[in-house]
Amino acid sequence: MQTYDFSPFYRSTVGFDRLFSRLDSLSGQEAKTYPPYNIERTGDDAYRISIAVAGFSNGDIAVETKENSLVVKGAKAADNGDGKREFLHRGIAERAFELRFQLADYVEVTGAKLENGLLHLELKRELPESKKARTIQIDGGSAVLEDKSVN
Repeated sequence: MQTYDFSPFYRSTVGFDRLFSRLDSLSGQEAKTYPPYNIERTGDDAYRISIAVAGFSNGDIAVETKENSLVVKGAKAADNGDGKREFLHRGIAERAFELRFQLADYVEVTGAKLENGLLHLELKRELPESKKARTIQIDGGSAVLEDKSVN
């Protein structure tokens, strides 16, 4: 994996240090390939993460958010050995997994739904009123300047 040096940006930007720190931490992580997932934009400030979780049920999956991170964990309960099953081919992986996603500021998980072997996580960016763009009214009052020149 290729690494990037963000130090030149630290010298010429102010207030972006958290962004570059996040990028540094993400570049150190190895890409997760199991389970496969999609990230899609569903609106201007809406997103969906769809994770293929074939063989997992609601009780096998945990979704947690803390600060700006989203963690999805899955683990199957241990087989109790009652019904001894003999697999001739086992192509459906039911191994434990943990996926981590870094969320931008003000992005919140608004819902989760498990259907047809896919876990859909709905996310939305909700900017607080203080962060939204606003128009400032300019007063056009008539100010009179006195001429104090000496003639």
